[in-house]
Formats: sequence, structure tokens, C-alpha cells
Amino acid sequence: MVQGHGWEGAVLKLFRGKDFEFTVTGAEDVTVNYRRLHLTDGGMLAATGVHPTMWVRLWFDNAGKPHQRAYTLVDPAPATGTFSLEFALHEGCASDWARSAKPGDTIEATVQGTAFTEPDPAPTHLFAMADTAALPALNSLLDSMNSTPATIWFETDHEPESLPLRLTPTLHDFRPLPRRDNGAHLIGEVKTDLPPLLETAHPNPYVWIACDTTTTRSLTSYVRKELALPRQRVHALGYWRAT
Repeated sequence: MVQGHGWEGAVLKLFRGKDFEFTVTGAEDVTVNYRRLHLTDGGMLAATGVHPTMWVRLWFDNAGKPHQRAYTLVDPAPATGTFSLEFALHEGCASDWARSAKPGDTIEATVQGTAFTEPDPAPTHLFAMADTAALPALNSLLDSMNSTPATIWFETDHEPESLPLRLTPTLHDFRPLPRRDNGAHLIGEVKTDLPPLLETAHPNPYVWIACDTTTTRSLTSYVRKELALPRQRVHALGYWRAT
């Protein structure tokens, strides 16, 4: 249990963040470095509702100081007040907590800033750029657009077959890429592939970008400025910061 949320928690309160306590009910290792936890929601879903790519901020203890990280809900079920969270494991207090979490453990969470606006008109083709950190959000998006063709550039150092990707071969053109040159490899591939694909995606393409912050900014600038996609046809959010 984190005692207080520091200045970050105070800011979230000012922006009407809502606090809840989750309880772990189970865990499973998807791969050696990818772990799924099952939780009860402490009344959250009944209070907030659910939408695609919905995320929450979890509070961890980091050497006596509060530390928050955002995670996307996996298969939220308001009727039962349950959901799962998935963790790409690496060094850090969030991964340490996920590795050792067991049934009965609790964690504090805040919901704030998670809104997602469904594109209108509905996409005729989805173009997604993501990585392992954004995998739960990507799956949530594909679930919500379950009849929409999609082209997906996915940066990962895992074997793609080992990850819980929710792909439909007849709908999804999945293009896994290794992370190279701090995201420059992904950016180069998108710049090569995307322009001719957009020509066949009319009238209503939709671009969704969820990579590290620097890569996300570069791709967002490219599709908005160089490819001239309207702002409402592009959704972008940096999911982590490269160090």
C-alpha cells in the first residue's frame, strides 16, 4: 500500500481523478518477460464505465516515494467488477510488484485522463503503430474495430507468436519489427510503406500511434504535416520514455 500519492496525486485530484483499490485474484506468465494479473476493481467500472483503450494509473512504492505508471485494462467486465492487466517486465518498481503479486495483494489506482473518442465517420482502414508496451491498448482497439481492416507496424524484441496479440489474418496485415536505432527503423518503415497504402484506404483512414514518446512525436508530425491527415483522423499517445 502506498501511503499518499505526493504532488502527482494532488494534481490528479485537482483534475477530478478518482481513486480505487484493486485486489489481485490471480496471475499468469504469458512469456518469461510478459506477465498478466487478474484483479477485482473496487467498484471502479460501475462508477466510470468502459471504453476502448481505457487505462488507469497504478501507484507503486519506489524507495519510500510514490510512483505512478499507466496500464490499459484487459477484458474489463463491469458486471463482475473484474479485469486484467499486462506487464512487459523490465527493471523498476512496477515490474518488481508485478513479478511478486499474488492473490489477496492490493494496489491503489487513480482514473483520470483516459477518454477515447470513437472516430467519426468510422474508419475504412486502421493504420496502427505500436510496441509491446502498448499491446493491451492495441488489442482493445482491434476488439472495438473488429470488422475494420488494419495494417499494424509492431516494434518488439519478443517472438510475436508468444505474445497475446488478437489478430485476425483475413483482416490484419501484421508487420513486426525489431527495435533499432531508438525507433528510427520503425519510422523509416512507416514512411516507406504508409503513403501508397493511404491511397487505397479512402475515404476514411484512421492512424493510431502508441510508441515511445520520441517515436510517437516523429510519426505524428509526419502523418499530420507531410501526409496532411486531418487531426481528427489521427490519435497519438506516447506510452513510455526512452532513456
